[in-house]
Amino acid sequence: MRADPASAAAPSQEPSGRYRRPAKEAILLVGGKGSRLRPLTVHTPKPMIPAAGVPFLTHQLARARAAGVEHVVMATSYLAEVFEPHFGDGSALGLHLEYVTETEPLGTGGALRNVAHRLTSSPDEPVLVFNGDILTGLDIAALVATHRATGADVSLHLTRVDDPRAFGLVPTDPVGRVTAFLEKPQTPEEIVTDQVNAGAYVFTRSVLDTIPAGRPVSVERETFPGLLAAGAHLQGMVDSTYWLDLGTPQAFVRGSADLVLGRAPSPAVPGRRGERLVLPGARVAEDAKLFGGTCVGAGAVIGPGARVEGSTVLAGAVIEADAVVRDSLVGQDAHVGRRTVLQGAVVGDGAHVGADNEFLDGARVWCAARIPQAAVRFSSDQ
Repeated sequence: MRADPASAAAPSQEPSGRYRRPAKEAILLVGGKGSRLRPLTVHTPKPMIPAAGVPFLTHQLARARAAGVEHVVMATSYLAEVFEPHFGDGSALGLHLEYVTETEPLGTGGALRNVAHRLTSSPDEPVLVFNGDILTGLDIAALVATHRATGADVSLHLTRVDDPRAFGLVPTDPVGRVTAFLEKPQTPEEIVTDQVNAGAYVFTRSVLDTIPAGRPVSVERETFPGLLAAGAHLQGMVDSTYWLDLGTPQAFVRGSADLVLGRAPSPAVPGRRGERLVLPGARVAEDAKLFGGTCVGAGAVIGPGARVEGSTVLAGAVIEADAVVRDSLVGQDAHVGRRTVLQGAVVGDGAHVGADNEFLDGARVWCAARIPQAAVRFSSDQ
C-alpha cells in the first residue's frame, strides 16, 4: 500500500548538524522466496527482478551509497547464487559488498544475527537495515540523524497508511519513542494509530549481537517487542513520502512505472524519467504507443499498433501487433500474440501467449507455458 504523501510528518525536532554523520555500514535482507510474486520469482530472487530497467536491488544500493553508506552485507538465501555474479564486490556502485548465505531460513532477525560478524563498526555506531522489497523515498540521512540525536538502541522508519488493518501498528509517544508493537487490528477500536513499520531500521551495532544465534528469529514479532519489554529505547521516525511494498506483481509493476515516471526517487534509473523508458537494443514500431511509465528491456520487440501502458516488458520479450498491455509484466523472452489483451496480468519468463487471448485482473501465466490462440477470455468474444 502506498502512503498518502499529504500525511507526511517530520520528526518533532530536527537533529542538529553534529548528528548528521552517515551510517557507514548497512545490511540488506534479500533472502526471501518471494512466493507472492510467483511466477516472477521462479528463476529470479525478488530483489533481482528488473524495475525501471535494472534489478530492483540496484535502486536500493544506489540510494544507500548516496546516503553515505560504504559497506553493505547482503543476507541471502533463496537463489543466493544470483547476487554476486551480478554485483561482484560492489566497486561499480562505489560500495564494498559482501554476501552471507543462510543454509536454513532464519527469519529477519536471525538473518541479521547471521551476518553481524561481517560488520566492522564499533559497538556504538549505527548500522542501517533494509528489507529487499520496499521502494521508498525515505530520507535515510534523517533516520540516522534521529537515531544519533535520541540515543536510541533501534530506530524505525514508520509510515502512515490510509487503511492500517493489513499491518502491524507502531504507536509512539509525543517525542517519537515507540510505546508498543500491535498485531494487525481486527476491529475499528483496535486501530490506535495509522503508523506502521515501513521496513527500514537503524540498529546500534551492539544490539545486533543480542539477537539469538543459530535459530529462526522474527525481528518484527520477537526482537522488537523483546527489546521494548526489556526497557530498550526504540525510536520511530515518521516519513510518509513515497513508500510501496513490492510484494505482489501488481505492486511491483506499479513501483517500476513510478520509478520511470519520477514519482519514486532513485539515482539508478538508466535514462531520462518520463512516460517510457526503452533500453538499448529494444525495437519499438513507430506507431506503437508506450506510456504511463512503461519500461521495455534490452532486445525486446514491440510490434505495430501495440499499446503498452504502465507496464514492464523484460529483455527479449515480444509484444506482437495490436496487442494491448496495461499494468502488466511480461517476463524475459516471453511472447504475447497479436491482439491479445493483458490488464493487471503477469506472463512468466519464456511463456508464449497466442493471438486473441485476454488475461485480466491478477491472471498469471506460468513460465514456459504455451497458451493457444483464442484459448482464454475474460469477456465475450466480439
